[in-house]
Amino acid sequence: MFCVQTPIPVTVLTGFLGAGKTTLLKHMLKAEHGLRLAVIENEFSEAGIDSQLLGDEPVQVMTLANGCVCCSIHGDLTRALFLLLERLDAGEIAFDRLVIECTGLADPAPVAQTFFIDEELRERYILDGIITLVDAAHADVHLTQTIAQAQVGFADRLLLSKTDLVEPATVQALRERLARINGRAAMHVVEQGRIDLGALLDVRGFNLNPDLGANLKPTLRPVLKPATPDRIATLVLRTDKALDIDRLSDFMNGLLETHGTQLLRYKGVLNIAGEDRKLVFQGVLKLYGFDWDAEWAEAEPRESVMVFIADDLPEATIRAGFEALTAE
Repeated sequence: MFCVQTPIPVTVLTGFLGAGKTTLLKHMLKAEHGLRLAVIENEFSEAGIDSQLLGDEPVQVMTLANGCVCCSIHGDLTRALFLLLERLDAGEIAFDRLVIECTGLADPAPVAQTFFIDEELRERYILDGIITLVDAAHADVHLTQTIAQAQVGFADRLLLSKTDLVEPATVQALRERLARINGRAAMHVVEQGRIDLGALLDVRGFNLNPDLGANLKPTLRPVLKPATPDRIATLVLRTDKALDIDRLSDFMNGLLETHGTQLLRYKGVLNIAGEDRKLVFQGVLKLYGFDWDAEWAEAEPRESVMVFIADDLPEATIRAGFEALTAE
């Protein structure tokens, strides 16, 4: 009898050097949470989870006392992912969730794309969310680096660490700056690596779902633009006019062809002319997917919402294309 395997949810953990990724991972691996977690730690992390794991072998795997699995890699992520699957299928290890720690200087995009490009990995794993730690005490310095801004831009959740070392006004200013960079990511404070794992797991950040508008409403208040804008920024567009699906397709294809490498994350929940169902889509760079969702409720406003988070955001181009979509 053929058995369909449930894909393993994957959480990608990013953050600049010293933001507290390893401290968080230690907490996740040692806590008695009852979850069967596997963690992939790479060799460039600022402090290993367990230095005894780091040796000459390109991939090492160890089952810890609480049942969690720690995998240390010295090379290709894809190889480590397949190795874990081989040992899982052979009954040598057991886990039902995976956390991947990126290096402090790493771009999360290639890690995310790994789970879309390889067909077997796409069937066995499902990308649940990208979590980015932000060091509140050193954010001003870190965010001068484009890669640190990109880590924020890719995030589904932002974790603020070391908030106890700075004034509340500094934390609030940081929150506002992060909301300008990424208006769709919820923010949480993490203290010495301790946080409710419910804030990190089952994020469903890469699921096609229609909850975009609700998630964004709290962050759409007018804010003053900073004197020196960040390279990464969020653009949110809304309309209550029904969209023509052919014109929408032309708009998105043209945008991705010209600016696809700039679009870190994008998502839409759309009202399509002549269709009672919601159309939802989202993507990372040039990789995207879309599907029909539930019907609009009778009393529900049929509002289309599109969100773009981009490096050197081509705002004028996107706005012009969106206005053409909504024109009579």
